[in-house]
Amino acid sequence: MTTLAAGVDYVDLRFLGRPGIIAIAILHGAGGVALVDPGPSTSLDHLREALQHKGFRVADVRQLLLTHIHLDHAGAAGSLVRENPDIEVFVHERGAPHMVNPERLLQSAGRLYGEDMGPLWGEFLPVPAERLRALKGGETISAGGRELQVAYTPGHASHHVAYFDRSSSVAFVGDTAGIRRAGGAYVMPPTPPPDVDLESWRESEARILAWDPDTLFLTHFGPFHGARLQFQQLNDNIEAWSRIVRRLLADDSLDESQRQQVFVEEASRELRRAVGDAEAKHYSRAGRLAYSWQGLSRYWRKRAG
Repeated sequence: MTTLAAGVDYVDLRFLGRPGIIAIAILHGAGGVALVDPGPSTSLDHLREALQHKGFRVADVRQLLLTHIHLDHAGAAGSLVRENPDIEVFVHERGAPHMVNPERLLQSAGRLYGEDMGPLWGEFLPVPAERLRALKGGETISAGGRELQVAYTPGHASHHVAYFDRSSSVAFVGDTAGIRRAGGAYVMPPTPPPDVDLESWRESEARILAWDPDTLFLTHFGPFHGARLQFQQLNDNIEAWSRIVRRLLADDSLDESQRQQVFVEEASRELRRAVGDAEAKHYSRAGRLAYSWQGLSRYWRKRAG
């Protein structure tokens, strides 16, 4: 458990036993406890231990603040609500129906993860509709004993929001500001299918920077001071990856599997150059490069069409 500010902590979920992959924020005060992105259900035991270490239980949690509904962020929400039916779950209105009935979400994720689906994420239980609080963006909500502003931040996902605590100047941005491992010198774009939208992403960046946050809290991984630098490095790498994707899509001598393989090789080479071989493996666990090819190639094909 690491403290960001008074009443704002975060914990490493040690996803599948590995450090530095998934971080969740814990907001606490007189109004109870709120969790930002509780992670997958495969990490629930470690989450419970982290809460207990801080002197809390799942019974003390009053709100779950979901940045979006991808399994590494929201997978444990239904399990936590089953354990504590008083929890409110805040989520963007586009994601809310999938939390009530996750069948289509799980089918889509199953196509991406295949046989790794269960070992990675575990069960994804539905959240009762009466416990959901649907967001549009622009709201101010109360959670964890503090007031938080909400912004709609699509780009990585169409159902993505960010939360800003002005009292601590921390913006909880999910995947909108990319992946930067603690102390890492590289910001990796998370661009999985199906709804990467680079124009919307830049608009989301502007909404977050308009808050002028002192700290960005990244689910992958942790706090970073220097919001403009973070986004500049993210944008530079999105542009570099997009150049590779457009070049490969234009190469008719390659089939789809070969294009993906070449993209992964080139992106991996640049990642290793920036952070070294061992650290590059950790980055790849937080955001698999094959999935980034699939998201970006889908986006650029749509643009060409």
